[in-house]
Amino acid sequence: MNSKTSKLGKILERLYRKYNHRELIAPDPLQFVYKYQSKQDREIAALLSASLAYGNVRQIENDLNRLFSITGKSPYQFTITFNKTRREKLKSFKHRFTTGSDIADLFDVLKIVHKKYSSIEDFFLEGYSSSDENIVPALTRFCERAYGLYRKRFGCPAKEGFRYLITNPAKGSVCKRMNMFLRWMVRRDDVDPGLWRAIDQSKLIVPIDVHMARLCKILGLYKRKTLSIKTAVEITESFRRICPADPVKYDFSLSRIGIIENCTGKLRSRCKDCELFCFCKKN
Repeated sequence: MNSKTSKLGKILERLYRKYNHRELIAPDPLQFVYKYQSKQDREIAALLSASLAYGNVRQIENDLNRLFSITGKSPYQFTITFNKTRREKLKSFKHRFTTGSDIADLFDVLKIVHKKYSSIEDFFLEGYSSSDENIVPALTRFCERAYGLYRKRFGCPAKEGFRYLITNPAKGSVCKRMNMFLRWMVRRDDVDPGLWRAIDQSKLIVPIDVHMARLCKILGLYKRKTLSIKTAVEITESFRRICPADPVKYDFSLSRIGIIENCTGKLRSRCKDCELFCFCKKN
């Protein structure tokens, strides 16, 4: 580890201690996972919350509140008893360009999953191999098998709205929302619930959106000009040099820089108080 990497590692540890606390989760969509107690409820709440985690933070929060008011006390029970009546309840739901029909299709597929498997974890694990370099191949298999269940249920290829909710890295997407879902499921600390125990957290990929990408660019963690799953892997490899066993450890803490500190990537007078200022002032 060179001096720059060592210096960054110490700063990231300070950020982790400062921000990685459950009381700081809101308005992150992860907050909805903690509204439930059972593994099955939390898994489904996590997949729904992560899938809809795009757009304005407040809009995400409001729309998830609305969605979970429809599913009721148990998203799992809503899923395994999903039918035409419950599909009708979702008809008026909309989050940006995700429609109630898209969400209903996801519930239909999850119902099929739970007829054969006891959990989403078991379904995911069927495509997971500990010999894979990272989680990307397993995530690809998960998505493709979900698309296969869609075809089985509806007799046609998965529609674009469904594919957007369950984003396949094979298409090159950065897959921020799916990688965030996997972070929630696999990591376990004061923020991440870590419901899945069979997957090595060192295999995870950092969830990257434009805000995280901007911070990582400032920190010199990648060189690619466009965002893709390859960019996410490159960024993760940089974090792996700092924390090989848990390269996604600092994701939540860094995202708080943008949300709590309102970081825009442009230098302001308040920036001098930020732990990352020594990197930002050079850019």
